Amino acid sequence: MSTAPDLNETIERLTRENAQLSGLVLATGVLLTQLLQSNLKRELNPWKSATKMLDEARTAIEGFKPETAGEQNPAMKERALEALAQYDEQIKAVLPQ
Repeated sequence: MSTAPDLNETIERLTRENAQLSGLVLATGVLLTQLLQSNLKRELNPWKSATKMLDEARTAIEGFKPETAGEQNPAMKERALEALAQYDEQIKAVLPQ
């Protein structure tokens, strides 16, 4: 059985790991958004290309069925779809219509 100090250490370690992963996710999201914006600006119809790309991503996320996610699958999908909506807004914000 875990003692209180062990439990506190575990909680502190998990809190640090969560903060580190959040930082990694933030950096990845920013870089991905900038990369996609740069690439889409080169398209003849950047808005249409972005819409198509994001629609395909949405379809892929909705169809994702990871065997290892178990109970976490609904929450993971919900957050992925929310993130996709954020990317949609951020990417299209700099694209000509």
